[in-house]
Amino acid sequence: MAAEERRDASPDDEQLLRRAAAGEERAFALLLRRHLPAVLALAERLLGSRAEAEDVAQETFLRLWRKAPSWRADGPPLAAWLHRVALSQCHRAWRRLGRQTEAPTAEPPDPAPLPPEQAQRAEEARRLRAALAELPLRQRAALALFYDQQLGVREIAESLGIGVHAAESLLARARRRLARRLSEEER
Repeated sequence: MAAEERRDASPDDEQLLRRAAAGEERAFALLLRRHLPAVLALAERLLGSRAEAEDVAQETFLRLWRKAPSWRADGPPLAAWLHRVALSQCHRAWRRLGRQTEAPTAEPPDPAPLPPEQAQRAEEARRLRAALAELPLRQRAALALFYDQQLGVREIAESLGIGVHAAESLLARARRRLARRLSEEER
């Protein structure tokens, strides 16, 4: 029964990486299915473009494929490593595209009038996207990891390659700057 339970249990990331390093494509496909949505969401939040996010995700997982044979389990958890690589790729894309404070793209507005409460929510979402776009990429990344990815401060620190206190400070600065920007816009 124990062997049957082990077969049914989902393998952890390190097991999948070892299997992928041995050439098992199915193991890598499981890693993709497990981690791709988070990497895509993070990159799209930071870059504001699904196409750019897909490029970042592709490069991130290509690096993982190359790294699999030399993966060390005593390093950061895989999710943190993937976030770190994706963030690095986002920085490269941001510099390559020459962006500084461009608001992430949104879906084109629906020409049908919205009920008042939906219109208000849509406007608030637009204001938030615009304010987030004005934050430095590193602060935006910390907020996206915390709110979108629902990571704790320790995991954010691992993902950004910084200490826990530095991650707490980065989050606090990002929140203050975002709140200041939103309050300025209300005036």
